[in-house]
Amino acid sequence: MTAVSLTVNGETYEADVASDTPLLWVLRDNLGLTGTKYGCGIAECGACTVHLDGQPVRSCTTAVSQAQGRSVTTVEGLADNADLHPLQAAWIAENVPQCGFCQSGQLMSAAALLARNPNPGDADIDAALRGNLCRCGTYQRIRRAVGRAARDMQEQG
Repeated sequence: MTAVSLTVNGETYEADVASDTPLLWVLRDNLGLTGTKYGCGIAECGACTVHLDGQPVRSCTTAVSQAQGRSVTTVEGLADNADLHPLQAAWIAENVPQCGFCQSGQLMSAAALLARNPNPGDADIDAALRGNLCRCGTYQRIRRAVGRAARDMQEQG
């Protein structure tokens, strides 16, 4: 075990874990940030997606040691205090979630897309979210919500 210092959602946390512990388990079990979900454990489903220095990564296969000295953002960090992120508001407006299991990963992948491409077309959205699986099949609603959030973000300036 080793002491690990992480910056997650703008706050510094300490955890005493093995350096090869998946970031997912540190977030969930040590820090109590359970919005990030465990799906497959092999980086195939996208449920565990978080941002590492603004880039989407699969936290189930990212060692906690890779996150030291870097900025981690989880779905809990998307909202600005009580103000929902435009993606979260669009998710609600478009009735995206059914079971909700994949939603945190979908949101994090979509947020990374909008950060690099503020005006994505359907093909851009599909490509960015291709690795995020939804058992309920809400892909069309997800696409609509991402497009809606992009428009809302452009209107807000």
